Amino acid sequence: MSLTSAPSEAGTNRRIRPLILSCIVIASVLALGVLAALALGKADRERELRTWQNRLGIVADSRFAAISNWLERQFDELAGIAANTSVQLYMTELTLAQTAAPQTPGQDPALATYLRNLLTVTAERARFAAPIEGPDVPANVRRVGLAGLALLDRNHAVIAQSVGMPPLEGALAAFVQSLPRDKRVALDLYRNAAGRPALGFAMPVFAVQGGNDATAQVGWVVGIKEVADELYPLLRQPGEVYKTAENLLVRRSDARIDFLSPLADGTAALTRTLAASTPRLAEAAALANPGDFAEGRDYRDQAVLYVSRAFSAVPWTLVAKIGRDEALASSEARRQQLIVVFSLGAVLLAAIVFAAWWYGSSRESAQAAGRYKRLADEHERQGLFLKLVADSQPTAIFILDEDGRYGFANEEAARLAGLPMGDLVGKPVGNVLGPDAAKPHLANAAKAREAKERQRTIIAAEDDSAGRTRQIDYIPIGDSHEVEDGVLVVERDITAEVGARAKRERGLLDLVRTLVALVDKRDPYAAHHSTRVAMVAQAIAREMNLGDAVVQTVGFAGSLMNLGKILVPTELLTKTGQLNEEEIGLIRGSLRATADFLEGIDFGGPVVETLRQLSEHWDGSGQPHGLKGAAILAEARVVAVANAFVALASPRAYRAGMPLDEAIEKIRAQAGTVFDRRAVTALENSLENRGGRDAWADFGKPA
Repeated sequence: MSLTSAPSEAGTNRRIRPLILSCIVIASVLALGVLAALALGKADRERELRTWQNRLGIVADSRFAAISNWLERQFDELAGIAANTSVQLYMTELTLAQTAAPQTPGQDPALATYLRNLLTVTAERARFAAPIEGPDVPANVRRVGLAGLALLDRNHAVIAQSVGMPPLEGALAAFVQSLPRDKRVALDLYRNAAGRPALGFAMPVFAVQGGNDATAQVGWVVGIKEVADELYPLLRQPGEVYKTAENLLVRRSDARIDFLSPLADGTAALTRTLAASTPRLAEAAALANPGDFAEGRDYRDQAVLYVSRAFSAVPWTLVAKIGRDEALASSEARRQQLIVVFSLGAVLLAAIVFAAWWYGSSRESAQAAGRYKRLADEHERQGLFLKLVADSQPTAIFILDEDGRYGFANEEAARLAGLPMGDLVGKPVGNVLGPDAAKPHLANAAKAREAKERQRTIIAAEDDSAGRTRQIDYIPIGDSHEVEDGVLVVERDITAEVGARAKRERGLLDLVRTLVALVDKRDPYAAHHSTRVAMVAQAIAREMNLGDAVVQTVGFAGSLMNLGKILVPTELLTKTGQLNEEEIGLIRGSLRATADFLEGIDFGGPVVETLRQLSEHWDGSGQPHGLKGAAILAEARVVAVANAFVALASPRAYRAGMPLDEAIEKIRAQAGTVFDRRAVTALENSLENRGGRDAWADFGKPA
């Protein structure tokens, strides 16, 4: 028994020993590979962090500059009042009178009225104004002002103030009493009587022909304003695409951190506070070390990267941050990919070694060969099935290898090539289709192979020898068993689809022309208005690079916007006098009627909804739903600007048309409130740089 078993055991050991050594080598390679992947991942992460330091620094500097400029503009408004000669003269005389007599002399009524009007007008223009809180009823109910401007004498007494100036009580009283001499100062953010964020500013007023020091100061000009609509939008970075990116304002209040701006989780401004000692709190570290770039956890306890900038005029710090996971997602993915690749490589190598050992030593090699044969037969059957599926398609399908030879072709591709399928495979496409016809196939296949993504081309009927419109897709498939670095080419005849779409578009255009002509006949003074609105709207949309679909939609909407005027009496449309409120309402209602008339017609774009939103305003003050900003369709914002421009520049029964420059100026004055500022800028650029001034020169001529 021992004579026969010993050699067998020795042979087995000889076969197993190489396998064990191979496994040890593979494990060592795997360990080294993982360590190398971790080192590469760490270096990649550090590069990514440096990139984000620069990117967040740019964002922080941009928002810091925007807010700093805004603060300077507020002080500039007050400086304009402080430098007003009438203000300086009156307050100088008042100071001299107070010095001569302890009792304040009576004010000049005319001058007091002038100062009050000056402050009120400036407050309205510079937005130091807000509706007064409280009911406007003839009862003993106090109404509290929320914003305004006031002049104070050197004893902090109010000399004059604008309508709506809040009373100097509480925090405002403390702010006024603590005003320093000969220095401008800001009252930090606080919630006013209406619970909304407000900010105060003070600027010294110096005597006429006096110096700019404390001895020459005769009083102050103080401004209070609500800032939510002006300050917080400045925190938004234009073009920001990252979901977790956020810019916010914070300040230190004793042992806590106050969040001054609205937060991404929906928290309102001035409502969130956190202890400054919160572990790893990014906002606390940003306040302590302004200008640093670091990692931490934000107010939502989420890991973030952040930078900060500290203001000098106010005790604020701007924090620009982004979620760490989103920022470093690409480097983390690459690190994981490296680890997976090394691991899979080692596993694959181990599997190959084990399979080779098993194949060489197994007594069941014949059975293994049989299994491989069955797998080959199954592969062949699958190939035949896929070929049957491809041959059943009416679309030409073939594969080109990297040398431009056919690796596969279905029956339709062979039919179009004019060769049997058996003769087609292996032949260069240039020999089969001819050099000119093959050139675009080879170029697009190379492009798809290089980009590793689908490429699509459309050959119009007029460029096709057979008069067909063809859609050809080039899909890279990499290396396969039969074709090396192949590209799948799918060629589909879309002539019928293109013809049907063109017919539908012609029908829509005929409908639009008919409806526009109907409106123009009823309102001769506004003839061609719709056509001009469509023309200008399309020019604006192209200037904004909104795409062909939007250009077509604004063309339809502009052409059809006045369709509802068929409900307005002709004598009202041709009235030469000023329209009353009821008549204006009737004409405005025609716009809603236009949308109702066109409801249910498929224009291929949101034409009806565009018409419904034409009276919406960028700041949310429009009709009918009070939509605001980007909530308004881009098409509606574009057509609204075009309609206003054409209406101002065109004559009407009751007035002449404005010059183009005057019309642009009036629209520019409403940018950011009534109109989208980008659409107004695009209109100006079209007028000045795209030939609009020549193309639209006849707008002012009577119809």
